[in-house]
Amino acid sequence: QVQLVESGGGLVQAGGSLRLSCAASGRTFSSYAMGWFRQAPGKEREFVASITWGGGITYYADSVKGRFTISRDYAKNTVALQMNSLKPEDTAVYLCAAEASGSSWRYWGQGTQVTVSS
Repeated sequence: QVQLVESGGGLVQAGGSLRLSCAASGRTFSSYAMGWFRQAPGKEREFVASITWGGGITYYADSVKGRFTISRDYAKNTVALQMNSLKPEDTAVYLCAAEASGSSWRYWGQGTQVTVSS
């Protein structure tokens, strides 16, 4: 079992930055991949970024590439999403996920709201 708790969401103006954090507990942190997803009102959940269990490989959605950076801290058992140059279309609930299995993820956090005003 893995428990995930997100933090760091909030309200920011377009062009600003936010840093999200996801604290993981339960199984050994270094044994599974981690990811971030988002879901805007009336839209389906979409992939944002992921990082492998070793931290050596990262993946990003085209819509955030060059603006967002995912990283993980093995000492703190956290994964972060640094979001720069935010746009109103980035407004969504951001969810942390753990342990990818094919195209699905086994564990999910509750989410944190990010609102970008124009």
